[in-house]
Amino acid sequence: MKIVVLVKQVPDTETSIKPGDKSINESGVKWIISPYDEFAIEEGIRIREKSGGEVIAVSLGPDRVVEALRTAYAMGVDRAVHVKVDDYVTFDSTYTSELLANLIKAENADLVIGGRQSIDTDSSQVVIQIAERMNVPHVAMALKLEFDGKKVTATREIEGGTEVVETSLPLAVTAQKGLNEPRYPSLKGIMSAKKKPVEVKKPEELGATASKLEVVSLEPPPPRVAGRKLEAGDAQGFASQLVKALREEAKVI
Repeated sequence: MKIVVLVKQVPDTETSIKPGDKSINESGVKWIISPYDEFAIEEGIRIREKSGGEVIAVSLGPDRVVEALRTAYAMGVDRAVHVKVDDYVTFDSTYTSELLANLIKAENADLVIGGRQSIDTDSSQVVIQIAERMNVPHVAMALKLEFDGKKVTATREIEGGTEVVETSLPLAVTAQKGLNEPRYPSLKGIMSAKKKPVEVKKPEELGATASKLEVVSLEPPPPRVAGRKLEAGDAQGFASQLVKALREEAKVI
């Protein structure tokens, strides 16, 4: 089985994010693999360990994403591919899915696994768009995957419970927390990952059009307005002041 795991590099949630003109100021930012993608990597490795095959980690973005691919190597993937897009717009899920789908088609992959969402844009769109572009089924929010030849039985999270579905390969899956427990890279794995090759693909090699999304500006949300404590002698007085504030200041009634 050939398995492609999608790896997105995102800022650490503990990093202080400062906006630039059209993107964040990357100076001093600590970059990590999006945590849900770690579940995807781990699941791909576990499937290979049980059933054989090959696990390919793919990441899209500028040169810095190679660090994420090295981490995937240290965890145990077999190959790494960097789709090099220097001016990558992280919000453009359409362009991202086009590039990745074309690469996955060329690899003739049986299974694509990505995290349920990235923790920077939270779009939850890329893997589902890839499935649509490849005309293959997808299972979102997977908690368990079982294989019997090309038949796949998946347990997925739904609102208020779980659902068991059956489908077949080729297949795209998004990984939910609980699918597995990602392993820590070993020291040996980290050292050997530094020497392993990272294949580089450019957009023109993948037959993709240019991004149609342009970020024209980026700014932080406005500061919150300080709250105000109402003063009154009874409930009727509080109600009167509240209604007045909602009508004349907030203008919501």
